[in-house]
Amino acid sequence: MRIPRVPRPRSLAGQLFGMQAVLIAVVVAGYALFTYVSDRSQAEDAAGRQAMAVARSVADSPSVVAAIGTSDPTAHLEAYSVRVQRDTEVDFVTIMNPQGIRWTHPKTSEIGKPFLGHIARAQKGYSFTETFTGTLGASVRAVTPVYDTGHTRVIGLVSAGIRVEAITQRVQDQVTALIGVAAGALALGAVGTYVVNARLRRHTHGMNATELSHMHDYHQAALHAVREGLLMLDGQYRVALMNDGGRELLGVTGDVVGRSVANLGLPAPLTGALLSSEERVDEVHLTASRVLVVNTSPVSGGERRGTVVTLRDVTELQSLMGELDSERGFTQALRSQAHEAANRLHTVVSLIELGRAEEAVDFATAELELAQTLTDQVVSAVNEPVLAALLLGKTAQSNERGVELVVSEDSSMDDGLLPDSLSARDLVTILGNLIDNAVDAAQGSLRARVTVTAYTEAEAGVDGSALVLRVADTGSGVDPAHSEVVFQRGFSTKPAGPGGRGLGLALVRQAVNRHEGTLTVAEAEGGGAVFEVRLPLWGVGADSPQVSSQGSVSSQGSVSKGGTS
Repeated sequence: MRIPRVPRPRSLAGQLFGMQAVLIAVVVAGYALFTYVSDRSQAEDAAGRQAMAVARSVADSPSVVAAIGTSDPTAHLEAYSVRVQRDTEVDFVTIMNPQGIRWTHPKTSEIGKPFLGHIARAQKGYSFTETFTGTLGASVRAVTPVYDTGHTRVIGLVSAGIRVEAITQRVQDQVTALIGVAAGALALGAVGTYVVNARLRRHTHGMNATELSHMHDYHQAALHAVREGLLMLDGQYRVALMNDGGRELLGVTGDVVGRSVANLGLPAPLTGALLSSEERVDEVHLTASRVLVVNTSPVSGGERRGTVVTLRDVTELQSLMGELDSERGFTQALRSQAHEAANRLHTVVSLIELGRAEEAVDFATAELELAQTLTDQVVSAVNEPVLAALLLGKTAQSNERGVELVVSEDSSMDDGLLPDSLSARDLVTILGNLIDNAVDAAQGSLRARVTVTAYTEAEAGVDGSALVLRVADTGSGVDPAHSEVVFQRGFSTKPAGPGGRGLGLALVRQAVNRHEGTLTVAEAEGGGAVFEVRLPLWGVGADSPQVSSQGSVSSQGSVSKGGTS
């Protein structure tokens, strides 16, 4: 026969109630058993003491001694024994002769019959108690001798007893009361469990323990699987949770749970954003090596409970956008050049149609020589292909904006000099942003010009050389008080555009720091600003034929010859 399976309660309240019921049942059963055994033993002892007291009182009564001396003791003792039995609440009082023949008994039919029980010790003058089954059933009885007036001879025996059934009933009444108290405690526990469960379900949004366990498992799996950074702060801006992506993006190690955001060693602007009580949406922040998009959302439920922060890495995206902007500018410059070339071609065609072929040839030759001269100037000065292509594109783009971009004659860099650790993307980020900022600063100034110098030189006391990139402009210059903050994200002297301002120089410094280089700004001769970047080229010695000795600079950073800076 298959035993039906008892369904397990699925809710937390059901489990708590079931546990309480089992616990109370075990406690009550154990206590009831202990109480039954203990109280029964105590009740039997008490019944024995009560029976002994009644039996001795009867045996010491003078009227009993006198009645025993008469010819018909039963006539004198029967009514007395019944009255004593009623007044002392015992079940029987039996008075008998020394041989155990009853003179009194609750049942008159038993009078004159032998007493059922042990009387030998009482016949010898001793009192005792015992549990024996007689005519009234099992009872706890006391047997004591009755002495004559001189207390020299046993003239009778007295036995008083209480039935075991009555004792058991008393114990059962106590156990019943105990069970009633246990039932009340169980009912109170059920009400308390319901109240606690209702409050708990409000806090857990109606989810039971199994659902919470599954959600925790999904939560942990999601935290480790998602590549974006997730940071949770409590109401005191201490780290409550940080996933693997957040640790990687913020560059923190060790156990950070419980630590304040201010103690994580993050850049000041990023720390300020995390400590802000206001919501932040798609803010761009820089760390030592990454560009992060930060979103913060306060957690509130009547009071501020913390902040949820999401972090997205857009370092590569930002670099690609910079390259795309450069390519877009170069494309626009090529489009403009194509337009200019079309105009020149129309001019040549018109001169030929007018019969001035010789002037047409001279005009075309002059334009070709001008374009070739510009290309030869850039390529001869900077033979490194990435920098050469960047400079050519920026030259055409600057000309479109009315700014002359000049590559200094001191520039000298051969192909293959740069190590693999210095990526083309970082070069485009550094030099491209410096030129863009210089063109913006020089635009609209008198004789607007941007001068670019790129060369390598030996580093004093270092086994290797350094790549020097210098960009000077004829703009208004940089206030010396802003020589440091100019490289922080968000600083700009220009109106904010659709995509924001103040990110270019911050990206330049990030790339320079990543390659352990230096970035400085100073006032250029004749006004304007000059930005200088020095990047160490590890493993390229000072005695290498590729290292140029040209390009010495004055204290203001102007070049010794070539274009005016």
